[in-house]
Amino acid sequence: MTTKITDKNISNLANIGVQWQSVFTGDGSTGLTAVAGRGYFIDTTSGTVTVTLPASPSAGDVVILKDYARTWGTNAVSIASTTFDGASNNPSFSTNGQTVTLVYMDGTKGWSLINEDTTTGLGATYISATGGTITTSGDYKIHSFTGDGCFAVSQVGNPSGGGNEVSYLVIAGGGGGDNDNSGGGGAGGFREGKVSTDPYSASPLNAGSGLTITTTTYPITVGAGGDFGAHPGTPTYPGPTSTIGTPGSNSVFSTITSTGGGKGGADLASPSAYEAQPGGSGGGAGGRAGPLNPVGGKGLGNTPPTSPSQGNDGGAGGAPGNPGAGGGGGAGASGTPGQTTPGTGGPGGNGATTSITGSPTTYAGGGGGGAGQPPASPGEGGTGGSGGGGNGQGTSPGPTALATAGSANTGGGGGGAGQDGASATGGKGIVIIRYKFQN
Repeated sequence: MTTKITDKNISNLANIGVQWQSVFTGDGSTGLTAVAGRGYFIDTTSGTVTVTLPASPSAGDVVILKDYARTWGTNAVSIASTTFDGASNNPSFSTNGQTVTLVYMDGTKGWSLINEDTTTGLGATYISATGGTITTSGDYKIHSFTGDGCFAVSQVGNPSGGGNEVSYLVIAGGGGGDNDNSGGGGAGGFREGKVSTDPYSASPLNAGSGLTITTTTYPITVGAGGDFGAHPGTPTYPGPTSTIGTPGSNSVFSTITSTGGGKGGADLASPSAYEAQPGGSGGGAGGRAGPLNPVGGKGLGNTPPTSPSQGNDGGAGGAPGNPGAGGGGGAGASGTPGQTTPGTGGPGGNGATTSITGSPTTYAGGGGGGAGQPPASPGEGGTGGSGGGGNGQGTSPGPTALATAGSANTGGGGGGAGQDGASATGGKGIVIIRYKFQN
């Protein structure tokens, strides 16, 4: 009868004649120096353990390590730096109940794992980091930052472990609308970079490569959404004077900065503070911004410029009369101009979709423009763009519908105000970082 040679058979042969030692208890500081031909029960209940392999091994020498108390998942066992499968690294083992069988091959390849599980990838070193909310998708870890924080890298990967690149998504805060027949807020800038070997489906705005990292701490800034604007006496703002909307704030990871979305423009000839503003995506123009305020008009997107583009222009205001305002620009499309008859606000531009978290999600939609004043009624507010854009306000006074805010952590623009009405705030941004952590 012929016996098939498998990793399991080799491992069983390697165990023959192995001398098992008394339990070694870790305390986080005392290391274990292994001797060839011996097996070690390692208890990490009280702390981690670093194992140093034999200094002058011979081909076929074997060392076996066994999780004694099933606590390696809490306190890992690490191997002091040496050569594994031809790569110099110091792997760690962090699976409860794990058994590790190591054999020395030669001076070129060094040590190798001969457990039945051949996917452990002992020769691979992976990125290790903390920060944000951590989830997994297959062999990849995802760090999601919904607020400011730090991405702290304690180890980078070698080529066998995916290298030292991370994929990223950096979305800035969406712009707010303004008062008085205002355009929708522009979406926050959308910037994505995907490691070429990462299998997830990226957006059309993917830069084509990830970001190289080092063992350091990267501060993360997540941009806030811009504030709303309101006309005096509206239900949401009973104050004596108008308020003016504001743009969204930038989001930052390392060398990647996404620009906050531009605020929507208002239906006012002056001052310039009421104009639609540029940004990651531009704010939509006020209902009559074109003829009344030539300096105003729609806000420009991709400002400052990036390649690929981080966003699009807002929509223009409607023609003279009682027109609707323009929609804010989105990551995937420009805002739509407002209409004159009836005075309907323009829809916000759609956002862009990426599966960086493991499932397809759309971000950075523009806010819908506000409706025009009577007699253009029944004017309706423009719908927000996909990816968190807020809806514009319908006909007022006595609005039948209020503007809605951009969705949190999408960078969506806020909806614009109807005539003499109130707009809504932009959505907060998000930063997502993804990398390989196992085979």
